[in-house]
Amino acid sequence: MVGSWADLIGHRQIVDWFTVAIRGGRLGGSFLFVGSPGVGKTTVARLLAQTLLCRTSPATQMRPCGVCESCRQVSADTHPDLVLVWKPDDKSFIPLERLIGPPEARMREGFCRDIRLRPVVGTRKVAILQDADFLNEEGANCLLKTLEEPPPDAVIMLIGTSEQRQLPTIRSRCQIVRFASPKGDDAARLMSSVHGIDATPDQVADAVEISGGDMHVAARLLSGDSEQSRRSIVRELVDDNPDPVSLIRIISSEVDQAGKEASQRRGVLRDLFSIAVQTYRVQMRQEVIGGQIRPITRRRLDRSIRALREVDRSANQSTLIECYAADIAGGTTGDRGDIG
Repeated sequence: MVGSWADLIGHRQIVDWFTVAIRGGRLGGSFLFVGSPGVGKTTVARLLAQTLLCRTSPATQMRPCGVCESCRQVSADTHPDLVLVWKPDDKSFIPLERLIGPPEARMREGFCRDIRLRPVVGTRKVAILQDADFLNEEGANCLLKTLEEPPPDAVIMLIGTSEQRQLPTIRSRCQIVRFASPKGDDAARLMSSVHGIDATPDQVADAVEISGGDMHVAARLLSGDSEQSRRSIVRELVDDNPDPVSLIRIISSEVDQAGKEASQRRGVLRDLFSIAVQTYRVQMRQEVIGGQIRPITRRRLDRSIRALREVDRSANQSTLIECYAADIAGGTTGDRGDIG
């Protein structure tokens, strides 16, 4: 975890905005952080939590000490005034129980109840809800009153990847903070200091472009044998008549090399589909420049984006790979309603 605001890579404008808001006493109660994975949303949320809960340094100084008991507890996720919620790895959505408690204890446990309790050691409560993309409609509706009327001593931060993946009722109740993917030297420094990857700015820029701004995917592309797998799948994708059997073999082989762990296999699938999305985006740009846009390229791009969503919904991987390969070969979007 980043130790101070000064160590944060990029996002200077966001830091300045929070500084002005805190010093002016105008910090809102409900925020929605959006941006590609790995760009720093969670880091900013935790730095803000430390800033507001630090018992040594006033929040207006924007310099949490990092060593007092409160700062250490925030870092360890044990602070009594910090409420944390995230999607379990084995669930497709954030369980309702984590938001409003189990059926036998509705509103006596969970996120909405905890954030309304009085602060234990300070003057504020801070809540961070990770994985806001995985709020189903019922879960999101449970949050509406809390987001619209948060306690006066509370700050709530929801973390997602895009505004479009949140219900309009959620968006309308939050101040939206948009995080851009780092570029140039900032991107290279992030790869080096956070992911331990030594690469040139050009290599990092290429990986960030391929990953669509997802810094976790970009990091994986810059490590190991990802370059060879990228070339293999791109070669198949750009063929006018992709061979579905070859595509299945390439994707399945890469996924199998990730081992048995479901989360690691999903990560590889996400990487490969991210490569496909960027491949077809580049192809579409080239077609626009050439004045000849092919509908089949758009359909293949749509199908690749759909595949990414299916990975996040924990679709059966073998079925997903087979359907994806067949749809890419046939140039269809793969829209199967709730299934696809």
